[in-house]
Amino acid sequence: MTRTASPASAPPAAALAPADLSAVRAALLAWFGRTARTLPWRAGQEGARDPYRVWVAEILLQQTQVARGTVYYDRFLTAFPTVQDLAAAPQEAVLKAWEGCGYYARARNLHCAAQQVAQDGFPRSYDGWLALPGVGPYTAAAVSSLALNEARAVNDGNVRRVLARLHAEAQPAPAWVQARADALLDPARPGAWNEAVMDLGATVCTPAAPRCGACPLQPWCAAFASGAPAAYPAPKVRAAVRDVPVVAVLIGTPQQAVLERRVGALLGGLMGLPAEPLASGETPQAALERLCARLPAHPGAFLGSLTHVMTHRRVTLHLYAAQADLPRHLVAQEALSRLDQKALALAAQPALL
Repeated sequence: MTRTASPASAPPAAALAPADLSAVRAALLAWFGRTARTLPWRAGQEGARDPYRVWVAEILLQQTQVARGTVYYDRFLTAFPTVQDLAAAPQEAVLKAWEGCGYYARARNLHCAAQQVAQDGFPRSYDGWLALPGVGPYTAAAVSSLALNEARAVNDGNVRRVLARLHAEAQPAPAWVQARADALLDPARPGAWNEAVMDLGATVCTPAAPRCGACPLQPWCAAFASGAPAAYPAPKVRAAVRDVPVVAVLIGTPQQAVLERRVGALLGGLMGLPAEPLASGETPQAALERLCARLPAHPGAFLGSLTHVMTHRRVTLHLYAAQADLPRHLVAQEALSRLDQKALALAAQPALL
């Protein structure tokens, strides 16, 4: 339905009555039985999925859509078929396999946690999963319900949207969502229930154009009854994007170049072109001279600029050639950020060679 209405036009619904709760559970699980997506990490018995495959999928998909994430997932599982393989690998190999997925702290934490699991065995409860590096309440609930059949409700963006619409809640706080998810969870089939709610949010109860005619929860949905289901939940206030100007140098060729290992939470562990952020009021040329003095190197021609958005940062990278007697790396063998890949592609354009 597309009628325009304010989220405030429909008051939040009360908790479902016991009879409605039973009907909602039956309707959603029946729908899931007919329409469940076939995903590689869902192989195996319901409530007894392979914990390693579920865990990798949940970490990888936190910031990646399923269609794209499946490609990355298959690549990662091919490189590291078991948790023992992942634990034994050097971090550089893990980051290379994670290349393109972004948010590389996830890969570093996954690698660290795999080393604990390889030594101590897989956790046998939600609390055990929650104690691992990089595993938060959502991932712990997902893995413990899907692999251990533990009655833990997941709380992610899809769940938030489904429950906000079911109850016509315009501003669903995390604690509100978790409480509603806990109340709705089918204790007999927690893994299937969690998968069903996430599938509903991903394929039917979508952000901009919910397909209410195909929704098994339509009879109980207060947002549908309001006439404006897409108005729930109200849009989140997004953090402002910060502009970050950077200079970088290409010493060598786009195939074989001087690279440096990144540090910090965002790109730590990756390799990349030597770079420096501009200080406040500094010109790219001044930053280039500072960067070349650090290496040391001799600055050369300007190769071009590009813009790349990452998290809440808009990076404008000014790329220059430079000359230096420094060791070169085979670029194809190193784990690089998408920003560095774009910079190398810019340098490889025929007009710049």
